[in-house]
Amino acid sequence: MTFLQLSMQEIPGAAETTSAMKLTLLDLAIKGGWVMIPIVLLSFVAAYVFIERFYVIRKATKDDQNFMNRIKDYIHDGKIEAAMALCKSTDSPSARMIERGINRLGRPLHDISTAIENTGKLEISKLEKGFPTLATIAGATPMLGFLGTVIGMVRSFYAMSQAGNNIEVSLLSDGIYTALITTVAGLIVGILGFFAYNTLVVRVERVVFNLEAALTEFMDILNEPIKTER
Repeated sequence: MTFLQLSMQEIPGAAETTSAMKLTLLDLAIKGGWVMIPIVLLSFVAAYVFIERFYVIRKATKDDQNFMNRIKDYIHDGKIEAAMALCKSTDSPSARMIERGINRLGRPLHDISTAIENTGKLEISKLEKGFPTLATIAGATPMLGFLGTVIGMVRSFYAMSQAGNNIEVSLLSDGIYTALITTVAGLIVGILGFFAYNTLVVRVERVVFNLEAALTEFMDILNEPIKTER
């Protein structure tokens, strides 16, 4: 045994006090009352949205560095069908955007640019799916925590009013637990949700930059002379 364990055994009632001080997360959640139920559920929803969106956005960020070079070679050689096949075989937002531009070849450059931009906006909206949910959770869970605080304080004051002059700490403990635990839980979920939301926003901005770069490069390709395929 360690010196601390020996010392604790020598103190009367130390073992009982130590065991009483051990509270699990489940015990704390139960003491927080029913307000903890939506907070915990929202935390799981936020975690799912973040992990799922993080994977999707990371996949969209990884573009083939040689993709635009191959598109340029195909278009300059007049191999439009080969360029279309390359876009369809490449699973990325920029490939789907360039595919729409190739479908519009032969039309004015302004129409081609507009079609590509609209496709890019659709791709970004797909990546941002679930963002409103995550932002709502980040803002709502602290308010749920404060609601638990108000409920806990009401319970404490009600217990005080019923006790009269015989006020004991044990009468107020349930309300105080509800007030403090729900506030802490709501703030933790809200803060983590806020950081998760902004992390995803930054990653989407990187995808937007890549799409804008692909659009500019594709329009530059179209302004160059095109060879006819033999």
